[in-house]
Amino acid sequence: MSESPDRTPLPRTFFDRPVLEVAPDLLGRTLVRVTEEGRMELRLTEVEAYAGAIDPGSHAFRGRTPRNTVMFGPPGHAYVYFTYGMWHCLNLVCGPEGEASGVLLRAGEVLRGADQARPRRRSARSDHELAKGPARLATALDVALSLNGTDVCAGPDAPLSLLTGTPPPPARIRTGPRTGVGGDGAPHPWRFWLEDDRTVSPYRPHTPRKRRLDSAHPSD
Repeated sequence: MSESPDRTPLPRTFFDRPVLEVAPDLLGRTLVRVTEEGRMELRLTEVEAYAGAIDPGSHAFRGRTPRNTVMFGPPGHAYVYFTYGMWHCLNLVCGPEGEASGVLLRAGEVLRGADQARPRRRSARSDHELAKGPARLATALDVALSLNGTDVCAGPDAPLSLLTGTPPPPARIRTGPRTGVGGDGAPHPWRFWLEDDRTVSPYRPHTPRKRRLDSAHPSD
């Protein structure tokens, strides 16, 4: 279990920065999920940046659609999407309004509320696997499309919010290609994770599929 995190809420100005600044700065922060069952907290250990119109891996690369409109801002909101016909993934919108950039939350350590997460993640062999991958993270925290557009800066009683947590020393942060992203977006080293953390998901390169998928982002 990690040290007690700083309880200071992250302000909207934290998210109103370029995506490649926000993404690594999210590591070690505490994601709070409030449900009818109680409060859950998760220390972020792995994220990926998606840079909108300049990023072929982004849902917003070809412009605004009903699905991705939350990505266009304002910053500090949740962008939730459904992928592969079965999984949800959670992103945080950042950058100047209108630029449609966001950070995919790929993995984390459940600090509080593991008793809520375990029934949702029965295949997890240990608590370190409860949120080891973006679809697993969303499942563990009971994240669904109903949370799309949630203001994560609205206060401690909001369904989703972020606390300052305990940012890691820069030497612990690693970067590399994003998981499952192919084409022109593949070379970007926009995946960030904490070195030697057991909750970080394994890297998987892009594998071409015969059928058309509804998402460029990985589900697990």
